[in-house]
Amino acid sequence: MEIQKFLVKNEWSASDKITEIVNPYTNQIVKKVYKTGSEHINQSLNYLSSVYAKYKKEPVYVKAELLEKISKKISERKEELALLMTTEMGKPIKFSRIEIERAVLVFKLGAEEAKRIQGEVINLDLLKGSENKFGVIRRFPVGVILAITPWNFPVNLVAHKLSPALASGNVVLLKPASATLSCGIEIGKIVKESAEELGLDYCPVNVITSSGSEIESFVADPRVKMISFTGSPVVGWNIKRKTATQKVSLELGGNAGVIVDESADLINAVSKIVLGAFGQAGQSCISVQRVFVHKNIYDEFEKILLEETKKVITGNPFEEDTVNGPMINETEASRIDRWVNEAVANNAKLLLGGKRTGAVYEPTIIVNAGKNANVNSKEVFAPVMTLKSFDDFKKAVEEVDDSDFGLQTGIFTHNLENALYAYNNIEVGGVCINDVSTYRMDSMPYGGVKLSGNSREGIKYAIEEMTERKIMVINM
Repeated sequence: MEIQKFLVKNEWSASDKITEIVNPYTNQIVKKVYKTGSEHINQSLNYLSSVYAKYKKEPVYVKAELLEKISKKISERKEELALLMTTEMGKPIKFSRIEIERAVLVFKLGAEEAKRIQGEVINLDLLKGSENKFGVIRRFPVGVILAITPWNFPVNLVAHKLSPALASGNVVLLKPASATLSCGIEIGKIVKESAEELGLDYCPVNVITSSGSEIESFVADPRVKMISFTGSPVVGWNIKRKTATQKVSLELGGNAGVIVDESADLINAVSKIVLGAFGQAGQSCISVQRVFVHKNIYDEFEKILLEETKKVITGNPFEEDTVNGPMINETEASRIDRWVNEAVANNAKLLLGGKRTGAVYEPTIIVNAGKNANVNSKEVFAPVMTLKSFDDFKKAVEEVDDSDFGLQTGIFTHNLENALYAYNNIEVGGVCINDVSTYRMDSMPYGGVKLSGNSREGIKYAIEEMTERKIMVINM
């Protein structure tokens, strides 16, 4: 098995340490990767700091063409990359293919947005003494961005860091998740190839393979101007506490709630909720977790929900029809098994599922779980859903909002007043009407509040995070 190298400076390098990647479904070693150490991170930060001086001055058309090339190369290799993703982390192949298509779009959007980073002119003659003065405002890149990405979307969330950063003139030190290093390395290869074809004598992206704990000692390094982190709230907020002057963009977890009002289309709601809760084993921060259903339709909803959930194909992620594949490892599968059993031991009722085979956990539906039960109050990140009925829409909104998290929520209703009430009163980054919390289009502002984060992704909005406004005051 070939050992994969890391990208430091403008070359692929090896070290004396190797890490192994294990497929969670087969439990077999599928990749071996050389690990970076502190000396490699230092080399990379020095290199990227010098490269930044060049890249930020490149004309817009060069940045746009670089992103177009990256997008095209990912498209040309989409089946290979999808298979790599499924091999590394067990995502069902149907979802891996969708993710690659999204990454193609994300880099294409970056190429487009690179051409739209515009400024403004403002009047300054608002008080006596400021006659004949006006201001010109433009956005400027911040410098070296440390991008730390998770394993659950190992290509598209890398794209969401690199695309806006490169579009706006920044350079990136990419640290992919340890469970999906190969996906990050392959995108690094595509970036380097694209830069070479464009005639650049440098690469604006480096890829390191250190563990999360090893990279944390560099988050306050003055060479790092911004940290863009997607992952767990515990790690994310800890990074923010350790930083000094760096900008910190956090995209963290959630325990998304979905409300099904009595006016909702039940068939539509159930089909989307089942996919939103159990697709790729619920391992998404906007996966459907808590479902609140109006009492007048609850019995019918539950019946249809159980019927549709039983149809969910579980198991081998390489099979075309699999929806619920393995969790990332047996440790995580054991953790959710424990949480479900704890809920049942405290008077919750198991309607379906609750069984584990290795890293595979069955689609699971629970009713009567307590508000403070782990399956309700924490992020399950697993194919587990809790159900509860309600008789007052406003109270259901209060329950959805009664959470330490605030990422996205879904509302199924044909009542415009209820839709607007939910939008105005649930403290989250996004409210999806007649859709599940799991919906995301890569161009939209995406992110959360409370423990769920402090910023927004979506190329245009990420560019705002990755740049600083600067004003030039002109006295005529």
